[in-house]
Amino acid sequence: MMTEIAYHKGWTDGEIAEWLAGHLGKALAEREGLVAITVPGGSTPFPIFAELAKHDLDWSRIEIWPGDDRIVPATHEASNYGRLAAALSDTGAKVVELTEDAQPPHFTLAWLGMGLDGHVASLFPNTDPKVDDPAQVKRLTPDPLPPEAPFDRVTLTLPKFLTAEALMFVVKGDEKLALFEAAARGENDLPVARLLGAARNEIACFS
Repeated sequence: MMTEIAYHKGWTDGEIAEWLAGHLGKALAEREGLVAITVPGGSTPFPIFAELAKHDLDWSRIEIWPGDDRIVPATHEASNYGRLAAALSDTGAKVVELTEDAQPPHFTLAWLGMGLDGHVASLFPNTDPKVDDPAQVKRLTPDPLPPEAPFDRVTLTLPKFLTAEALMFVVKGDEKLALFEAAARGENDLPVARLLGAARNEIACFS
């Protein structure tokens, strides 16, 4: 059985950032060395990052990876890595570029968003993501290509997300939340449903 999902409805960006800071602080206290998390792109995370950056954490020990990215230069406006690096530049955190040959570390947390087609990261329905994919990182082409970002993608895979100690979703809007809840109940076979169906991680969903 999938881990029970903890739903947190009506939380502000500041409250989500405080929860995230608490998770990071606990992970930093429990182990030595780097603590790595993976985070989404898109518009939703950046106000949360702005709030998170205000927290007093040992940022020098925090490593942040995009869960997916567009195949564009880091200076391109569509680059998740570029936007992340800029948003967190004053914290001292290490932001790592996701490339096809990357060897991602163990993640204490995988923060994911979800599209209205049920995709997570760049694992769109047309890519038929599998929970037993032997790869940790894949290059792929969404179909249809989103008009606002018509680029090939590089993405972490479902099994890589499933190795994280915890999963965190931020799902804004009633329509998306209804789709997420249906996926959690196993009522569809969208990428998010495949991930949730195989998850044994702690799962939190903020909306």
